[in-house]
Amino acid sequence: MMKKKIGIITAAIVVMLTLVFVPVQQSYSAEGSATTGIVGSALDGQFNLSHVIKIYVPSTVKGNIPITEEAQQKYVDQALTKFSEWFGGATALDGEGAWVDKDKTLIKENVTIVYAFAETLDKKSINQVVAYAKQLKEDLAQASISLEVDGKMYFIE
Repeated sequence: MMKKKIGIITAAIVVMLTLVFVPVQQSYSAEGSATTGIVGSALDGQFNLSHVIKIYVPSTVKGNIPITEEAQQKYVDQALTKFSEWFGGATALDGEGAWVDKDKTLIKENVTIVYAFAETLDKKSINQVVAYAKQLKEDLAQASISLEVDGKMYFIE
């Protein structure tokens, strides 16, 4: 009797999940790239860029010495230019980053996140971005530069 109840409950859960989740389909754009859309939605079959790459431009040198807004903007413009050349466009968003140092002190700084969406990310494009992150790290005397690729954070040292 108990097995029958468990079977009925399991079947009910499967039916509920089937009804709740909208099916997703894989299709291909005119250029041959895979696109994913919600079946029957206005986005179904639309061209999309499925990769995102972000670089975090700090507003300090040597980890905690502030630079001027103009100096930071120079690096932000540089990142916007490079990402636009490599990926066709880019966006910059201002934010506030923070970490706790070895003395348990909260260190905060302004940061600008420059990001771009890309149809494909290959070895060449990733290597270009990493080389640029290393250059930015040196220019700003940072311990590392944060680089995010498809939701995964890397600390370029």
